[in-house]
Amino acid sequence: KKEWDYYYVLSHGGEYGIGVTMSDLGYAGLFAIAWIDLKNRTTTQVDTMSILPMGRTGFSPTSEKGDVSFSDKKLSISYRLKGNERIITVDCPGFVSPRGEVGLSGEIVLKRDPKMDTMCIATSWKENRKAFYLNQKINCMPAKGTITIGKTKYKFDPKDSFGGLDWGRGNWTYKNRWYWGSASGLLKGQPFGWNIGYGFSDRTPASENLVFYKNKAHKLAEVRFHIDTNNYLAPWKFTSSDGRFEMDFEPAVDRASAVNMGIIKSVQHQVFGYFTGQVILDDGKDAEGGPLYGICRGCA
Repeated sequence: KKEWDYYYVLSHGGEYGIGVTMSDLGYAGLFAIAWIDLKNRTTTQVDTMSILPMGRTGFSPTSEKGDVSFSDKKLSISYRLKGNERIITVDCPGFVSPRGEVGLSGEIVLKRDPKMDTMCIATSWKENRKAFYLNQKINCMPAKGTITIGKTKYKFDPKDSFGGLDWGRGNWTYKNRWYWGSASGLLKGQPFGWNIGYGFSDRTPASENLVFYKNKAHKLAEVRFHIDTNNYLAPWKFTSSDGRFEMDFEPAVDRASAVNMGIIKSVQHQVFGYFTGQVILDDGKDAEGGPLYGICRGCA
């Protein structure tokens, strides 16, 4: 049994953001706070682990209700749901920024429009149909709040700050490689963004490739990530089999991490930057995608 809730929040105006991870993988719990400075192209992360939580962290079986929190000597994280609001509270006294500022704390409120479509799939693995992956992605949630680093306050204004949720539950196979991309913002004053990805479970019956505009999902066919795996900060390109998603991605910072606990290994490149390109909606109309800040991930 494996569970995780990952939130990312990016300020298009301030060119900064935060990523917050809470997960219970059975054999270990992983918790992290990462500050993303897009303007200066730096990232600072503090993380910690719990040993053998075995599903006791307290995650809800649905993304629509249930609070969860974690705290130890290194950091504290809390997710609370209140109506259509998702309240993320963080505190990390030992955080040190590249400029030497000590301490990170704050609260961000994401507001989800109940009329907004989301991506949700339930898939299994060809090699083991008893293994499964239930995943929901929520995009285009306006963000309001403040993160304080040292004595500097970083504001998130809902006019130009947006968050997304990667919500996952399942019991999956030992060895996997997957790719994911997400962006949220506005186009002509309307919610606009996308979720793309593949490689985790058998995606023959379902994919997670969607464009969101005016709260509605527009389904895409197969999307491919073209990446220089020797240099994740080199430009990325995305193409789709139906020609409806043709996008360039200019990386700003690579939040690289690796876990090696013997039989448990993970290598991640979580790259933040901005997308430019073109999307064709279900009605055949073109929508220029960008420049829009977002996230791309390659994991093994």
